[in-house]
Amino acid sequence: MHHLVILAAALAAPSVSMVDTASIDTDVAAVVQHEHLPALAMAVVEQGRVVYRHAEGARGDGGRIDEDTLFKIASNSKAMTAALLARLVQQGKLHWDDPVQRYLPDFRMYETWVGGQMQVRDLLIHNSGLGLGAGDLMLWPEPNAFTRADIIAGLAHLKPVSSFRSRYAYDNLMYVVAGEVAAAAGGKPYDHLMREQVFQPLGMSRCQVGAWSVKRVGNVAQPHAWRGDRNSVVNADAAISPDLPSMAAGGIRCSLRDMTRWMQVLLDPALMPDWLDIEQRRTLWTLHMPMPLGERQRRWDSAHFYGYGYGWRVSDMDGQWKVAHTGTLSGMYSSLALLPDRKVGVVMLINGEGEDARTALMQAMLKRFTAAGDARPAMEYLAELKADQAARAATGHQRPDTAGARQASHTELSHWQGRYRDPWLGPASLCPGKDGLRFSVDKSPKLQAAVLQLQGRWLLRWDTLDDEAQAWLRPGEGSAPTLDLRAIDPDIDFSYDFQDLHFTRTGECPGGDRRRR
Repeated sequence: MHHLVILAAALAAPSVSMVDTASIDTDVAAVVQHEHLPALAMAVVEQGRVVYRHAEGARGDGGRIDEDTLFKIASNSKAMTAALLARLVQQGKLHWDDPVQRYLPDFRMYETWVGGQMQVRDLLIHNSGLGLGAGDLMLWPEPNAFTRADIIAGLAHLKPVSSFRSRYAYDNLMYVVAGEVAAAAGGKPYDHLMREQVFQPLGMSRCQVGAWSVKRVGNVAQPHAWRGDRNSVVNADAAISPDLPSMAAGGIRCSLRDMTRWMQVLLDPALMPDWLDIEQRRTLWTLHMPMPLGERQRRWDSAHFYGYGYGWRVSDMDGQWKVAHTGTLSGMYSSLALLPDRKVGVVMLINGEGEDARTALMQAMLKRFTAAGDARPAMEYLAELKADQAARAATGHQRPDTAGARQASHTELSHWQGRYRDPWLGPASLCPGKDGLRFSVDKSPKLQAAVLQLQGRWLLRWDTLDDEAQAWLRPGEGSAPTLDLRAIDPDIDFSYDFQDLHFTRTGECPGGDRRRR
């Protein structure tokens, strides 16, 4: 309890900083307006003190956001999962180099040897050999009927694209496994452990994990998408927010006040010396897996190295140590960056289409500390991002126009109509529906599509997903009819890993084979 008193005193300490808050306000206002953000919550910590805070905009339920409004932090959940495992290591309940199968005997990978060699640490650093976002269709779009057990079983059917530990490729499924390892080692469900080992000791009282009542908790931001000339709520919460299988990878929700406390404790071990020792803190922020260093990162940050720690991305920025992560879900964006040697932290939470906004604002904010003489307004960074996107579009990297596609009739693709199964996504159907031919995945209610015909190709237009998620349907021949999917958009979110699917026909559509000839 005395640790919470120390923390509370630190949080209440007066702010003294050279940060020009007026210029930050100018940056925030310009970017929010330009990017049509419904709301943004942002805080800056320097030397243990909150030197800037901003919370303004619409929640999406008629209310306004404040420092206690809950946002989806998406993949910033990964750092919390890593911290939970570090707590269990510190308590002697597991070791980083323990084999995963010690805690989850049924855990398998496509290559048996890899499953046996996979250590707890490997679950956190994206070195499994799987492709980018492999298997994410078992997690998203939400909600769906996949369980954590389904996801772990599905891993055995996902083919690797590189050898184990040879290269970096971002994934989410391994963090689902990591959450179940924590539960097995800690003797309690993942959500219980997260509250007990992280939220309660640190005083992050608004953070939510597992299943919870949206009405009872209240003050919850809803995700938005820009539609025409206004923001509209998308994927609004039901009365109960479920215990999603993706929780350990990206399902936690926290408020700006919670995330500020999180940064303060991470930046100053003296605030909570018994919560996480120096060895475990150092382990979390050690570069364990090299990552490709992009041209823009070199240009903007003068960066020389880039890699993944345990739940964190580690790099250098203008000669200073940087530890950061982002979080992305449909209509929700987060970003958190720390400069540990400066005891500086920045966090922002957005409930709209905020990818470019968070990138530009974070860059402008950190530059104030790493290279004040070179700092530029956030709108200049935003302009560079837009120019890069325009240049990419000019080279032909854009999705094809599908406006002329027509609905496939009940009788088309008659040879391929039937029930199908993919080894990890499970059962699916290519069958006649009320208005024509339909494709649907049994366990994923949002993967339901009309089958369209476009210039000799077959197209899936999902009922409830945006146009950028459309996919080509590719019928194949063999000992039994097969179906493959490919994204039509070269810039599609990597979680739509259609390329990893291969459906084999297993039977007739309900009602028999009258339409198959």
